[in-house]
Amino acid sequence: MVIKTDFLIIGSGIAGLSLALKAAALGTVAIITKKEQAESNTNYAQGGVAAVISPDDSFAFHIEDTLKAGAGLCHRDAVELLVHDGPERVRELIEWGVEFTYRQDSKKNVLDLGREGGHSHNRIVHARDLTGRIVEQSLLQAIKQQRNIRIFEQHVAIDLITEHHLDQKPADNYVPLHCWGAYVFDEPQGIIVQFLARATVLATGGCGQIYLHTTNPQIATGDGIAMAYRAGAKIANLEFMQFHPTTLYHPRANSFLISEAVRGFGGILKTQAGIPFMKKYHPMGELAPRDIVARAIDAELKKSGNDCVYLDITHKNSEEIKTHFPHIYENCLNYNIDITSQPIPVVPAAHYMCGGVITDLHGKTTIHNLYACGEVSCTGVHGANRLASNSLLEAVVFAYQVSDEIARQINKPIEPLIPSIPQWNDEGTFNHEEWILLSHDKEEVQRLMWDYVGIVRSNLRLKRALRRINLISREIENFYKKTTVTSAIIELRNLVLVAKLIVNCALYRKESRGLHFTTDYPEANDAQWRKDTVIFQKKGKLIFLNETAIDEK
Repeated sequence: MVIKTDFLIIGSGIAGLSLALKAAALGTVAIITKKEQAESNTNYAQGGVAAVISPDDSFAFHIEDTLKAGAGLCHRDAVELLVHDGPERVRELIEWGVEFTYRQDSKKNVLDLGREGGHSHNRIVHARDLTGRIVEQSLLQAIKQQRNIRIFEQHVAIDLITEHHLDQKPADNYVPLHCWGAYVFDEPQGIIVQFLARATVLATGGCGQIYLHTTNPQIATGDGIAMAYRAGAKIANLEFMQFHPTTLYHPRANSFLISEAVRGFGGILKTQAGIPFMKKYHPMGELAPRDIVARAIDAELKKSGNDCVYLDITHKNSEEIKTHFPHIYENCLNYNIDITSQPIPVVPAAHYMCGGVITDLHGKTTIHNLYACGEVSCTGVHGANRLASNSLLEAVVFAYQVSDEIARQINKPIEPLIPSIPQWNDEGTFNHEEWILLSHDKEEVQRLMWDYVGIVRSNLRLKRALRRINLISREIENFYKKTTVTSAIIELRNLVLVAKLIVNCALYRKESRGLHFTTDYPEANDAQWRKDTVIFQKKGKLIFLNETAIDEK
């Protein structure tokens, strides 16, 4: 089966949906999403969108805060684009129906601006503590009004269609590769569909499910990074996984996110003995960047042997707490925790991948006709550590950049023209007994990544993890090649590949910077390592390429 469209968008988070609304004015749009429309990392984002709105704030302040959080690896041109375009993108979200939270100021309604860790000024535009969900619902509602957009639910992308799938393989010196779409598994019908498009966009989100504890939904298995890597695209900075410092510690809570905004509102981190500790680690205390807060909590837990620390907001007015954080309040009550009178037990959890598929300022990857935006991409904005609430902003800003670029390209002929694409070869048998054995590999990889490739790393831990992950990867790839396709094997194949890439990147960077902290190299080394970790695949081998030197001017 073949479906042809002008634009293929893989993923239905804020990046994919906002891009679709723009692209619909240029041609037909197909959005493929693994589960339900609103299941994405966007839907779980509580904080908000960082943008310079207040007259007390400035672009210079926001740029400086972002560069400081990025620990020397941010690309200034990307950061400046992000910050300067931010207010316009917020206005656009409002036009699309997003109902942000307002407050009374001098007898008029103004946007209620919060502050989170690493920000020097209040600039977080939010919708209470459910910003991501409200943004996504608003965008989906706007999409329903567009005839040119079609959403394919329960469709799982398998691989991008490039020259590698043609009968005549590209020569070794053939550059660049082209993307003509993707092979996609239609789960309800159990068939493989060819989606062919003038432009294909990866908006697949993150890879938090690689870790045992994560704030990400079940679908965040690193699919976009894995597909792009297999296709030959360049990938960067996968060693920089951001761990959110505060997720609810409860056996049934599934790492429920306790928003950064709670600390911005005045929440205090305390040991189980009730002693505040953040001032020991950073002068900004609870408002320090996330990597510092996460390592501080990790250090306190290692010293005490306890399973969690506590985030205490009981000193604030109880009605204000309920007004600002209704979702967090109600959810914690489900676990018999009243945050107005009880401190919240919290632990860090994998939250956001700062690296990803390399793009330029227009969202173009190193493969022609393939674009990327949102968490799957590496635009250079986040560097070695993402500033809080810059993620939703980056998604809408670079989705706009992609739409602007494809608008410029729409009337140009595709070079080369879409060739005859071979049908998917679905020969194979499904071995249930072997799958039962392999299904346990996911849990093993998640535990390996949590224990050895987490907040604090070492060469010994990383090499130990890599040996086991390499073995699991070979087992899964062999199974994949001889079996019929299922969603579970697609996700497991991608998850293990991205885990392997993360460990390799972490071993390669011989310093500590931002989110990557190793006990073997505890200091940053600007002379040798103030550059991106760039990788790509050639003839089945992982190649490192130091092509990007960072210059903050």
